[in-house]
Amino acid sequence: MQVPERISPPLPFSEFSEIIDVRSPSEFAEDHIPGAINLPVLSDAERHEVGLLNTTNAFESRRLGATLVTKNIHRHLSETLADRPRDYAPLLYCWRGNMRSNSMAIIMRAIGWRARVLEGGYKAWRKWLMSDLIAQISPAKPELIVLAGLTGCGKTKLLHTLKEQGSQVLDLEGHANHKGSILGNPATGNQPSQKFFDTSLWHDFSNYDPSQPVFTEAESNRIGKIQLPGTLWKRLSEARVVQVHLPLSERAKFLADDYPHFVEDPQHLKDTLNGLRRLRGHGQVDQWHAQIDVRDWTTFLESILLHHYDLVYRKPGSEDSIYQTPEDHLYLEKFTTKTFSDGASELIERFCS
Repeated sequence: MQVPERISPPLPFSEFSEIIDVRSPSEFAEDHIPGAINLPVLSDAERHEVGLLNTTNAFESRRLGATLVTKNIHRHLSETLADRPRDYAPLLYCWRGNMRSNSMAIIMRAIGWRARVLEGGYKAWRKWLMSDLIAQISPAKPELIVLAGLTGCGKTKLLHTLKEQGSQVLDLEGHANHKGSILGNPATGNQPSQKFFDTSLWHDFSNYDPSQPVFTEAESNRIGKIQLPGTLWKRLSEARVVQVHLPLSERAKFLADDYPHFVEDPQHLKDTLNGLRRLRGHGQVDQWHAQIDVRDWTTFLESILLHHYDLVYRKPGSEDSIYQTPEDHLYLEKFTTKTFSDGASELIERFCS
């Protein structure tokens, strides 16, 4: 029986037919190599069961583990891997690149497939990725262009429009699944793990064309529970800044469009606003509650913009902001698809060669 070849990061992705993460589903969900599929040799419950048994009887734990691993590999071979060709050449990995990945790789090699194992497993990959992420972010190229502006001016929508028009963007709120404010918790799903966020950043920076700028938006160094890498925070502080402007009434329309789940669940919105009582006072929050109760959304949205968001805005170039003074401005008149499309085209004309 052939011993599986072992390979270390960085990975020559083009050499593999597929990358297979054999860890449990929860491990895979926390983070994984981009493009990998999850074929666990132990489920979360099975992994817990084997680990628990190991505390009292190591031999029986290994016997149970081998039985479960064999059963799961058989299922993967007869289902997901049933149509893989004769020249199939996957890369397998687990946490440290030992028992779980080796078990599947040995069987694959016996079949005739060129299965290889990631030396050191996900742990080694993570260590390499963090080092390479710093290396990818550190150079002055690609140039970063930061879109700044008051809450509701449509910076994220502008980023999405720029991407649709072929520009490079770094969507930090998208990767963090959070809008970076008290109302920013995701309507669906949870924020990803810090590891998953870091991997998303690495994937973006690894694929940027350094000759073209990358548009992003001004963010705090923490987005919800996600922390920006220090290297990226430094790059953002040195980046060129464009101030985006949109009239107050149009910003309110943007918020209504961007936070539909609050309109659909007013009580959740009121509960969320209670977190502002110490900062804005009971009178102001009670007034917002009253506006919500009568569904006066226009008044409420304009009020929370003026009496909360605009008050905490850190203007680029000021002492309490890490961002540079804006060198350019983009004035948008309305919250319409055409306005944002024209605005994105204008930015591309100004900054892209």
